[in-house]
Amino acid sequence: MPATPADDRLVSLDLVRGVAVLGILAINIAGFAGPRTGVTSPCRLAAPDPCEQTAYAVAFVLFEGKMRALFATLFGAGIALFQDKARRRDGVHAEVLQARRLGWLMVLGLTHYFALWWGDILFVYGACGLTVLALNRSQGVPLITLAIMLGLTGFVWTLANDMPSAFAEELVRLGRASPADAETVRGWYAWLAERDDAELTLYRSGFGDIALAKAANEPLWLVSMAVSSCTEIIPLMLGGVLLYRSGLFSGEWPRRRLVMAGIIALLLGLALTLGALAWLWPRHFPFIAMAMLLADGLLPAHLLMAFGYLALLVSVAPAAARTAPGRWLIAAGRMAFSNYIATSALMTALFYGWGLGLFGTIGPTRQWLIVGTTWLVLIAWSNLWLRHFARGPLEWLWRCLTEGRWLANRISA
Repeated sequence: MPATPADDRLVSLDLVRGVAVLGILAINIAGFAGPRTGVTSPCRLAAPDPCEQTAYAVAFVLFEGKMRALFATLFGAGIALFQDKARRRDGVHAEVLQARRLGWLMVLGLTHYFALWWGDILFVYGACGLTVLALNRSQGVPLITLAIMLGLTGFVWTLANDMPSAFAEELVRLGRASPADAETVRGWYAWLAERDDAELTLYRSGFGDIALAKAANEPLWLVSMAVSSCTEIIPLMLGGVLLYRSGLFSGEWPRRRLVMAGIIALLLGLALTLGALAWLWPRHFPFIAMAMLLADGLLPAHLLMAFGYLALLVSVAPAAARTAPGRWLIAAGRMAFSNYIATSALMTALFYGWGLGLFGTIGPTRQWLIVGTTWLVLIAWSNLWLRHFARGPLEWLWRCLTEGRWLANRISA
């Protein structure tokens, strides 16, 4: 029997997902274009250029860390929503079904990593999601306490671990570094140069060579990513659970207060981000300092701006759903999984040696042209696909694997 398009969806969740899945490309594009140090600084492989720094700064201010925070928060809300739907179905054990769902996500993430891109987040989300699942029935106060403690742990650890090297990097720039500080910075940059050269060689090669190199040299890369990012991802997912339970996505928050809270959070986060940019710009985005800031050093700014985006998007979701642009973004959000993988397929085909081989040749300014074009492609195909099918192709596959049965997907006339 053909499927129907209705799936008891929350329009606000889909709208925010649509913005997040498009926005994350503005950051990931540097990793696709290569080498991966380009995500951290626009001045790694080229002399400082005002146009390139401006293009990079736009992504840094508006998207860096914010889209990642939105995705993790929405994933946590999705865990809670899935649990509620599963519990309403007779004979379904919600926790078992959810665990199976997260397990399959990890499998799909591993496939994505070895077949396409090193920056996969699916495995990480599946692994962190299992922890959130174990805590899902806890009450609000314990969840809030745990989220804050984990987030602070990651924030403090990053600053304590990376601040000495970042300080040494600044002393080298000023010409006041001690021999030990100078050696620390030389070690950092020598390691970066070696890795950049290795990536330029690898990702300009063929599909099989890239996949085999990952299997041989970095088979546990996703595990290390999950461990290193869990103090950020798990608190954000727990926050998503709490926001879902509070009725944020179902319209239970007063709209005026939601808008006011969103504006205040957005302005505070923007002020912190612009303050960091004012320090980084004249120094041409020094790599060690940037690595510290992008890991967890700017976490307060990222969280504030992400909540600002979230609150404002949720507040306009009902009205946006009645407009063509709003419906386009909602469709992109309904197919966020498929669009995420489609983005990897498009970008690797564009940049890797088995495709057009542009790896390491496209700077931040021209990357924006690719980002804008890809946004249009993803929006167009999402809307065309959902005219005929209830779910995106990978959303449908994921649901079939989770439930262990073949589900209809084509929409009935």
